[in-house]
Amino acid sequence: MALDISALEKNLLNGKWEGDVQGPAWLAELGKSVVEGAFRDVLTSPHSRKIFAVRPSPADPSELALAEWFEFACSSTRTAEELEILRLVLAVACLHSFLQINWTGPDLDITPTDILTIADDQTAHVSNELLNSKSTVELAYGGEPAYHLTQDPFFLRAAKLLLEQPFQYCTSAIWWKVRAWAVHEHVLDEPTAPPEELIPHLKAWSQSISSDADLTGGILLEEGLFCHLLSQDRSAAGLYVQAAHATKLEYELTGALGKRTKFQQNDITQLVLLAESRPRDTDPVSPEGATNGTPSSQPASTLPETLALNDDTLLEQTQFTSSNPATPGSRLGHLDPSAQPPLDPLDQCILLAMCLNIKNTSPAHGLTGEQMAPYVDRVIAHARNWSVHTMALLLRSRLEAHRTRTVERSTLQLQALVDQMPTADSGVPERLRYLHALALPSKWELQRELAHRYLALGVSRSALAIFERLEMWEEVVRCWQSLEQPAKGIAIVRDLLAGRKAEADAVVARGKAAASAARRATLDAAREAQLWALLGDLEPHDALAHYTRAWEVSGHTSGRAMRSLGGYYFARGDYAGAIDALRKAVAINPLLSRSWFILGCACVREEQWEGARDAFARCVSIDDEDGESWNNLASVYLRMGEAGQKVEAEQDDDDEAGLATKEVTSSDEPTGRVPFSNRLLAFRALKQGLKFNYDNWRMWSNYMVVAMDVGELWEACRALARVVEERSDKDGAASVDEDVLERLVDAATRSESEQTADAAQPGVAARNPRQGLLRQVDDLFDRVILPRVSSARIFRARARLLTSQGRWEEALNAYMEAYRSSTAGMMEKGETDVGKWREAVGEVQEMVDVLRNFGPRVEGYKWRLQARSILRTFMGRTRDFEDEPDWSRLTDLQEELRQEE
Repeated sequence: MALDISALEKNLLNGKWEGDVQGPAWLAELGKSVVEGAFRDVLTSPHSRKIFAVRPSPADPSELALAEWFEFACSSTRTAEELEILRLVLAVACLHSFLQINWTGPDLDITPTDILTIADDQTAHVSNELLNSKSTVELAYGGEPAYHLTQDPFFLRAAKLLLEQPFQYCTSAIWWKVRAWAVHEHVLDEPTAPPEELIPHLKAWSQSISSDADLTGGILLEEGLFCHLLSQDRSAAGLYVQAAHATKLEYELTGALGKRTKFQQNDITQLVLLAESRPRDTDPVSPEGATNGTPSSQPASTLPETLALNDDTLLEQTQFTSSNPATPGSRLGHLDPSAQPPLDPLDQCILLAMCLNIKNTSPAHGLTGEQMAPYVDRVIAHARNWSVHTMALLLRSRLEAHRTRTVERSTLQLQALVDQMPTADSGVPERLRYLHALALPSKWELQRELAHRYLALGVSRSALAIFERLEMWEEVVRCWQSLEQPAKGIAIVRDLLAGRKAEADAVVARGKAAASAARRATLDAAREAQLWALLGDLEPHDALAHYTRAWEVSGHTSGRAMRSLGGYYFARGDYAGAIDALRKAVAINPLLSRSWFILGCACVREEQWEGARDAFARCVSIDDEDGESWNNLASVYLRMGEAGQKVEAEQDDDDEAGLATKEVTSSDEPTGRVPFSNRLLAFRALKQGLKFNYDNWRMWSNYMVVAMDVGELWEACRALARVVEERSDKDGAASVDEDVLERLVDAATRSESEQTADAAQPGVAARNPRQGLLRQVDDLFDRVILPRVSSARIFRARARLLTSQGRWEEALNAYMEAYRSSTAGMMEKGETDVGKWREAVGEVQEMVDVLRNFGPRVEGYKWRLQARSILRTFMGRTRDFEDEPDWSRLTDLQEELRQEE
């Protein structure tokens, strides 16, 4: 009978066995056992043991890589299709075995040696310790070591080795390969860049399952979670939305009347998430036995424990008193906020992912928590899967960790989640079915989070006990520092390096007689390098020697050592040394934006502009919300122009975020100036960075100057307004860049004929769009500047703007305010500075001329009286300067005014 590969693959992906799969009964039985979580039956079957038969070799197996141990062939398979599906089934079994013991629990009933077929003469050389220790070493990737207390890492290594075999018939192997890489990233100390072809291959294969809504939604969701893991949250957000569209999940964040506290008298609009899943042919059964909202028939103990708030003021959950949302015309208006239907678990996973992404793409303020809470509440309201409910409770615990009334439940809930892992309160299939669609942390990550929670609450001893049990020595050192006993932290690290304090046997294996010296050296290298780097952080006086030792011990593979060494050189002004070290660090692990940032700063100090540009460009590609990197990137573009280097503009699909511009020839630019293309690139970079550094007035000031330079006058006006708003209280009139203000007034008041003439010049029309600029500059004076600050130049600029609009009386008043703020208007009797007096004489003459020109245009305005009063007052205050030649200018002006009468 022909093997129905697609049906078996679909069952494995869905985590649910449906229908009879055509083909050899033994293969179908193995596939079904994997879905049902019977991993021991699968991995100890005769077919499995043939796949995991250790090759006979004269060499000690401990000296060989695990890939050289196996052929991954099975003589009982008759066709290539059968061999491929057997490899895939075993890879899934190994991967899920690893997840069961390290993520979901309960404990595994199988060990690595149980699945191997070993010759009698090699049995003495192969042990669980050897398999796991070699796996830990081989799982190190991108200069980052794997967590050394991972339980049975051989299962993950075996899964990856099986998935690296060629697959021609089992096309879903690429999805499982991505899943294995996602798990692998969690095991590393820091995420690293996966193989470049991984995601493109997954995208290409996903087209073949586009007809299946849930599989398509699942693959988009997992791709988004993979992007989130690599800190690519902007890409992840789009993928979550696509996943919701694929599964036809309808959701809407809106408001409805309700109460949040026990003593609340009046209903207030509360934020609520309305969501509805599409009808499905086979609705998954919840652990409570509920489908489509039907009552539970099994005890609630099958779910993770949901702790009550028990607060004297806050309600357990918002009580909605309105059955309709506050938003009129809502497409989900038929849903009652207090009685929404249960969601499909996959749709719940999508909502939790969206909630996670809100946290990463929103500013760190209270609104973020308010946005996230409705997503979590919507999932918690209908618990339908053990892992999904666990993730929802974890997110709620994180949200409540910073509020006084909820911090107690937050910590206790996190402790309850840690305690539930070893229990068998729910089946393995249920725990694993949606695990790949969740950002659920591993056991050690969850325990580390609990320890950090204790540390934040000041319970340092409890946190220290957890960190020591997890052998997370950097956190142990921080705990001792918080306890004001840093010497104990240093002593622990030195004891570990000297061998006076041993780590877990699964890591060092120093007492094993069968372990060769070469094997121990390889086994300890990554961990020892980490410890030397940590010691360098703790002992600054010997930091250089310790970091160098870490680099040598690791065999030149420790990214941690090079990152630390680069920081050491940078802090001491050795920028060339910092560049060399950090280039090695980012070559090992290019995903850490901090390393790129320091590298860019070092290149700037060394005036290596192209290197600085590349470094800051990598920073913003990793985290496009890094406003400081955007600012530095803009600065580098301008410096490159000063150095005579022109940047080729790159077209970006997102014009708002891109750094695109038209091609400009060098003949368009004045000699010695920054090329216009570079200036426009700098403008685009600053514009992007200000989205995430909105309160940074220095960035706004830079943006203002560059915007003026490239002719973006509207943006320059907006930037000047932001600078004044941020600085006026402290700096007064100095917060206004009067040169920029006057240039804006010039641009806004130029005649239509001048603008038309400008438009004929190459490039100017594109740089200086002036429609509406007059109105914007007018608003800048009325709304922002004059209510806060004033000076003579500001009032004169205001007067010129009013004059261009024919508002003569207001213009005269502005000129008078300018005069009162000027040197002449503020001059007191007894002034002895002749230069200052002469400057004041010119201001008096200018004011009289203004009155002569504009006074007659204002009906009823007694401009001559005003002019004589100004002259008389000024001359009266400065009688001491009658002997100066310029005094005659004042008397002549006085005589002219008399004659004009």
